[in-house]
Amino acid sequence: MKRSLTLFFLTAVFAMPMANAQIPAIPTDLPTEVPAGAAEKAAGALEAAKVVAPDQVKKVEEKIEKESKKVASAGVKGTTKSKTRDVRDPAGWGPDEVHKLAVVDLKIGRETSTVMFELFASDAPKTVANFVANSDSKLYDGLAVHRAIDSYLVQTGDPLTSDEDARDKWGTGGQDRLPAEIKRSHKLGAVAMARRGDKVNPSRLSNDSQFYFVLGNMAGLDGQYTVFGQVVAGLDVLESISRVPTDSNECPLERIEIKAVKVVDHKGPLIESQATNSGRKFTKPFAAKGPLERFLERVW
Repeated sequence: MKRSLTLFFLTAVFAMPMANAQIPAIPTDLPTEVPAGAAEKAAGALEAAKVVAPDQVKKVEEKIEKESKKVASAGVKGTTKSKTRDVRDPAGWGPDEVHKLAVVDLKIGRETSTVMFELFASDAPKTVANFVANSDSKLYDGLAVHRAIDSYLVQTGDPLTSDEDARDKWGTGGQDRLPAEIKRSHKLGAVAMARRGDKVNPSRLSNDSQFYFVLGNMAGLDGQYTVFGQVVAGLDVLESISRVPTDSNECPLERIEIKAVKVVDHKGPLIESQATNSGRKFTKPFAAKGPLERFLERVW
């Protein structure tokens, strides 16, 4: 690309004496492919120009390098480096903005991973209030993920999953008693309440405990289920859970358990701890950290 631009500028420089010459008509049947050997000829011309007018070539290359850097920096979006803040990016939230966050610690094997999602109380006030009450009462602590579909869905929150011996009943717990608050769509990372089907639940009442994460194309459910949150960190964790081996009921063979759910009002942006191949990592809000985590943070 740089070499092509260099040739363009050099052509302009050496063609100045011919500015008054008549320009022939441009044919309309130009070839759609670069002729064979054209690139090699252009490269040879560039090397020859460096011998004939090295200073001019160097100035042109420096100018191209400068302009290329400007173009590259202008294309950065969706990060704190962008001039226009992306309101969906938790690292770009304003210093005075307050976001209600659910911080979910999940035990996967011997590891503990964290998923954080924002709660939309303005769109689903009763649903969010119920979720906060469940979290504060520690209803979700110790419950298992009872449904996982590869790159499509992860579901949890069934009180019956506290009993490993009742696996045949998992997914049937809780009651459909929350009024429908259907406003938001099922986009990637959305969090919604589960419920029974329209035949037995025509009012589309939401279950009072079970919820699911959207990981695939679920647009077909828009207008039917209450979406009350959006994942802001840990989507990669949910993706990995969705791919674990499951039984015929789409239930993970090995137990994946919620250790704790804390809801906090977080002011300002989330702090990005690291960026990996699997995605960006954010630190928990201080208010969501346990005593040990706070101690270690102070020590380190």
